[in-house]
Amino acid sequence: MKHPVDIHVGKRIRQQRWVLGMTQQQLADAVGIKFQQIQKYETGTNRVSASRLWDISNAMSVPISFFFDGLEVSDHSKTNAAGIALESKEAMELVRAFYAIPEHQRRRLVDLARVLGSTDAA
Repeated sequence: MKHPVDIHVGKRIRQQRWVLGMTQQQLADAVGIKFQQIQKYETGTNRVSASRLWDISNAMSVPISFFFDGLEVSDHSKTNAAGIALESKEAMELVRAFYAIPEHQRRRLVDLARVLGSTDAA
C-alpha cells in the first residue's frame, strides 16, 4: 500500500519537473538513475531515500522542504500550503507560463493580481 507522504512527495517531484520543462529522463540523468525509477517515485510506488531526495532537490534547484510543502500531518489533500489545487493541467500551464516571464514583469503581474483580487478595488 502506498503511503500518503510518498504519494505527496512524488507529486511534488512531478509538478516541479513539469514546471521546469524537464523530462523524466533528464531528471534521471541528473541524479544518476534510470527514468523508470523517477516514474516510481512520482507515483509513490517507491519511496525516495533522503540522499536521493537531496540529489533531486539539487537537480531541480529547490530546497528539500519544497517536496513537503502543503503536507499536513492530519490532511493529505491535493492542495498546497495556500489551499490552492495544482493538480489540473491548466494550473500547471499557468505556473510554467508565469515563470517564463522575466522577473521584473512577474513582480508587476503579481502586483496587478493583488489589486484585482482586493475587495477594495470594486
